[in-house]
Amino acid sequence: MTQKNRILKIGNRTISEFNKPLIIPELGINHNGSIETAFKIVDAAKRAGAEIIKHQTHIPHDEMSEEAKKIRPGNSKNNIFSIIKNNSLSAEEEFKLFKYVKSKKMIYLSTPFSRNAVDRLIKFGVSAFKIGSGEMSNYPLLEYVSKFSKPLIVSTGLHNLKQVKKTYNFLNKKKMTFAFLHTTNIYPTSDKYLRLNSIKQLQKEFPKTIIGLSDHTGDPLSAIIGISLGAKIIEKHFIVNKNIKGPDISSSINEKQLKELIINSKRI
Repeated sequence: MTQKNRILKIGNRTISEFNKPLIIPELGINHNGSIETAFKIVDAAKRAGAEIIKHQTHIPHDEMSEEAKKIRPGNSKNNIFSIIKNNSLSAEEEFKLFKYVKSKKMIYLSTPFSRNAVDRLIKFGVSAFKIGSGEMSNYPLLEYVSKFSKPLIVSTGLHNLKQVKKTYNFLNKKKMTFAFLHTTNIYPTSDKYLRLNSIKQLQKEFPKTIIGLSDHTGDPLSAIIGISLGAKIIEKHFIVNKNIKGPDISSSINEKQLKELIINSKRI
């Protein structure tokens, strides 16, 4: 079984060479642990014309060891464990968010970081999973995710081409339908490190796979360039107010920028 020919379906949305690009505003952890803030971000994405919104399903004690309390990412002064703990939603809160997104007639997408997170999302009834760069070669998690036969959108940051090929072969053997997103895991990413021609490289290496871009710059320009290079999925961190504090705020776009990106993606 090999990848289907450049087509991916998430809910009632088809992504292919013949459809407009899918723009995914990533709510992520920009809600800072507040369900009310999460609702406001969903509202802003809807006003901008988004069809979908992506969350991150974190269960801190399940996905991280005690070592995480000693690790500080480059975009924060706090350790990664405290960041995730303070910026995650409980199962009850996330279910409210899931229902709220559905009430807006939008697609709910999320990144699970543990098996329990996968179970939570399956219980909700998600139509697909986003796999983050850090989990692209987490084969025990990919093995577990594959049991549910949901489409996957997989970010490729932190990995070289050889490693991406290994994940490609693994998912093919599991008969999974998936897309790859070129990603640079620097928050925010400067122009110097974007490497947007990697989109073309991935298209060449995986001609039967939808290729997109998970972009960590703070404006839409690189996403527009990515679409012109053939990216069919664009993922951008999204926030209502770029003046608030948070580890991913500098890598996020606001409502006006998201609206411009969606409009221009259709034009391209």
